[in-house]
Amino acid sequence: MKHLIKGFVAAALLAGTAVADDAPKRGGTLVTVIGTNVRNLNSAVQSGIATGYPGAQLFASPLRYDEDWTPQPYLAESWEVSDDGLSVTLNLVKNAKFHDGTPLTSKDVAFSVEVIKANHPFKAMFAPVETVETPDDHTAILKLSKPHPALMLAMSGQLMSIIPQHIYGDVPVDQVKTHPRNNENPVGSGPFKLTEYKSGEHIILERFDDFFIEGRPYLDKVVMRIITDPAARAIAYENGEVQMGAFESLPRIINRLKKVDTLTVTPDGYGAIGPLDWLAMNTQRGPLKDVRVRKAIAYAVDKNFIQKALMLGTASDSRTGIHPDSPFYNGEVDGYDVDLDKAAALLDEAGFPLKDGSRFGLTIDFGWPGVKPQVEYVKAALKKVGIDVEVRSSADFPTWAKRMGEMDFDLSWDTVFNWGDPVIGVHRTYDSTNVGKGVWSNTQGYANARVDELMAMAAVENDPAKRKALYKEFQAIIADELPVYHTNTLPYHTVYNNKVGNPPVGIWGTSTPIDMTYLKD
Repeated sequence: MKHLIKGFVAAALLAGTAVADDAPKRGGTLVTVIGTNVRNLNSAVQSGIATGYPGAQLFASPLRYDEDWTPQPYLAESWEVSDDGLSVTLNLVKNAKFHDGTPLTSKDVAFSVEVIKANHPFKAMFAPVETVETPDDHTAILKLSKPHPALMLAMSGQLMSIIPQHIYGDVPVDQVKTHPRNNENPVGSGPFKLTEYKSGEHIILERFDDFFIEGRPYLDKVVMRIITDPAARAIAYENGEVQMGAFESLPRIINRLKKVDTLTVTPDGYGAIGPLDWLAMNTQRGPLKDVRVRKAIAYAVDKNFIQKALMLGTASDSRTGIHPDSPFYNGEVDGYDVDLDKAAALLDEAGFPLKDGSRFGLTIDFGWPGVKPQVEYVKAALKKVGIDVEVRSSADFPTWAKRMGEMDFDLSWDTVFNWGDPVIGVHRTYDSTNVGKGVWSNTQGYANARVDELMAMAAVENDPAKRKALYKEFQAIIADELPVYHTNTLPYHTVYNNKVGNPPVGIWGTSTPIDMTYLKD
């Protein structure tokens, strides 16, 4: 099996579709907004959407993806996967330079893989990569211990930033996470270079004139303002103070901005991020050990109410741990439409009869104030079937995260990201060898041998159709056994002024280079 992609043709197609409606204009300053403070600009060592936006502009990755989940050339003008799936050869562009003028070579790719493996929290991304061979300056050969189809998505977006060895190699690879050049004069090969970073205030980038794609980026400068107050961001969008932002998730703010004639507000562009809301259940604790109890809870919680009344129509239905925009999503599983009679019957069958209006009690936790309405709703919904719920608020996010990581909970409302491929962001929730290993591990204590087997097979299956079939069965089992009850997507939206051409609404959102974004006249 060989996949040889000729880069320049594909890149031309990508550019052509992106700017079909308006010819791109060169120049201008785009003022954008980030909703949380940025701790680290180097996305090779730091995960998260706050780092992803500036990181994808400062550092280039081997691949980029179009809106149809098809890999496109970026630093790698072409690539080849060996027949046995154990070798991935990247043919790098010849003219890539870092911002300090130093040519980018295959040795920087090999170094970056080492750094990511040593520092990045997503260990599954590059775990099968044993070595990176560098036969010449423009060829990097990733040698794998087993086939690893997730590697393709892992080489795009913010997940595989290529960083210069001559800058970051002055410390051991496991210390790059705290390297001073991560935030002070970072050096990458992306379309923009850093002008100024003031924590909590702004990030200012300017065009890198020696960017390896001729004629790009179109913008002269990008100003990323850091505004943590959603209401303040809304005002800035409305009055034109900022022209673009992403990851807006408050329903009332989203619907407010949709009414502004000069703005486009869209949920497109988050398929690879894959943000999901769900009700987590500790399957190793009390009544929740019984799958009939977990199903009763699902039948008692009205997803339609959550999506329409609480999320105000801004969120989509979600039935499994894989995001609905993913090509692996199985939307045919049971969605558990509300049925209080069925819920009561299941609780009776499980040995929890109604006595004096109550069957048993549970606690429910939440990690951030924005989801308290969902938590209060779950409490009210379960009361209707005789389950008494105590809402436990945490002093802060770390307190909640500690409770989750130690499995000190019954129920919890959570938001978890897929991060492109199920191997990266989905398996961690259901893998029986990953139980209770910190927040966003398998904190539900769930174990199913067939699920483990399906994930293991899907992780090494290079045939897309066969891989999809494996994940279809995986999702059917998860939906039946309910270690978590999936309710909806997190309603991330991108907001941009109508003067912004070709905004980033591909599968990575703003965690992708905006070299093709421009300002209209």
